[in-house]
Amino acid sequence: MEGDSTAISIVETPKERKGKAPLLAAPPGGSSSSTKPVVVQPAAAATKGDRYKRGLAVFDVVVRLAGVATALAAAIAMASTEQTLPFFTQFFQFQAGYDDLPAFTFFVVANAITASYLVLSIPISIVCIIRPHTIKPRVVLMFFDTAMVALTTSAAGGAASIVYLAHNGNGDANWPAICQQFNDFCQKASGAVVASFLSVVVLMVLVVLSAFSL
Repeated sequence: MEGDSTAISIVETPKERKGKAPLLAAPPGGSSSSTKPVVVQPAAAATKGDRYKRGLAVFDVVVRLAGVATALAAAIAMASTEQTLPFFTQFFQFQAGYDDLPAFTFFVVANAITASYLVLSIPISIVCIIRPHTIKPRVVLMFFDTAMVALTTSAAGGAASIVYLAHNGNGDANWPAICQQFNDFCQKASGAVVASFLSVVVLMVLVVLSAFSL
């Protein structure tokens, strides 16, 4: 009928946003109990670790320079070990030199190799100063340092046994002591052996430093 009119109200619902989750507002003045705070390490701790590793690397370079000095001094001292006795005739001459004994010759070669290696390893050690967290250069240095410890120790031990016989001799084998006659020869050889054992100590310190750096 015309007098009766029915009004139908249609309420439009907002369209759902596709692909987007509804946003949940955090309660004011508090945080959710399920959320865990992210722990960030302070930059000061990382800087302290860098300084520690860089300090070890700097000390490593200094120790390598000391090793170069001791190994080179041992090689030069033994290579210059030679003495000729003042009394000799036209046909006989009493002379002693390092090349008369294979142990002394090996000693000179081994310490020269050790000194050369330490010189060549200094640039690699400087790389460890610039980049204190690098691992491969430190592993390489540790490997070759250990090899040089074995080489230098064997050379110093062999030369030390010859020096001992030169000073004391061996009555059972009828080997007389010659240091009473060749005094300068024995003194230079003894000093070279001491310097070589100092090189061994330096190399062992380098191995320990590499272990601490790793």
